[in-house]
Amino acid sequence: MLVQHILSGKQGGVETITSDASVNEATKVLSRRKIGALIVSDDEGKSIRGILSERDIVREVGARGAAALSDSVMDIMTAKVQSCKTDDNAVEVLARMTSGRFRHMPVLDGEALIGVVSIGDVVKARLGEVENENSALADMIRGY
Repeated sequence: MLVQHILSGKQGGVETITSDASVNEATKVLSRRKIGALIVSDDEGKSIRGILSERDIVREVGARGAAALSDSVMDIMTAKVQSCKTDDNAVEVLARMTSGRFRHMPVLDGEALIGVVSIGDVVKARLGEVENENSALADMIRGY
């Protein structure tokens, strides 16, 4: 399965936030949209400056308390972002996320940001693929 197949089943666009926005603003977007990460971009997704995840926020609030909420996104975001392409194999993307211990990966088409896949998206797609394979094998055994 390719990343493009996962993206085709997702609704909505890519949520971005500017690097000078406050962490508090970011928490509101994450909560309202019910998502786990925001792409940090100062030009509406044309270039990626970083990624801000729930984990980044919790780490800072846990270390410094509520004062971290007034920081700018740039202060706590993950600046080194790994990305994938639409024609990347989903299992390989899952392996990269697992080994890198992160849960969200931007998807690029050339230089253009076209989506974000989460580890949950990839696992869900893979489970669907395995269920289909099992069903096909069961049908073959039964002679259908």
